[in-house]
Amino acid sequence: MVEVRPTRGGFLRPFGCGWFIREFLMGSGPEGSRVIDPEYGAAQSDINFEYKEALARATARERAERIISRMVVSGVDVTEEVAEDIYERQLKKISRKFTHMRYHSFLVYFGVLKRLGWVEETGQTEASTMQAYYPPAPGRVYYRLTQAGREAGNELWSNPLFTLYPEIGSNHMKGSA
Repeated sequence: MVEVRPTRGGFLRPFGCGWFIREFLMGSGPEGSRVIDPEYGAAQSDINFEYKEALARATARERAERIISRMVVSGVDVTEEVAEDIYERQLKKISRKFTHMRYHSFLVYFGVLKRLGWVEETGQTEASTMQAYYPPAPGRVYYRLTQAGREAGNELWSNPLFTLYPEIGSNHMKGSA
């Protein structure tokens, strides 16, 4: 299977949120995230958590590669153990706030995917943690990709907001007058 992924995500991220959500809900476990059953789906909070952790791993890997590259150029012999140690140190340095998107922004983004009809509720719900301590609250709803979401191409997934509102897309592109 050929893996299709963007060269870089928005805002200088290693990969885009739309790409990650699509791959995650397809059950491919992108960027070391957990593998899910595509029919069962996942809750929005779980998708957001996996996205942020995958961003942290990818960022740490890029930083470690730069450090290792400088070490090799300066003549240092870098073993796999040393390389893994460098990666682990870089991973610990990354604040999860660094790997934004804030949860509310993620929910807004996910709302765009719902309006496009690319994700749908699976019918699976579970009690949220807060329900153990407080009066009844809405359950965690699980989502999966729709057929339209699977068929939408990389270009559409790269910016779902412009896909939903094509009339504003060209106004925000570089070089437009």
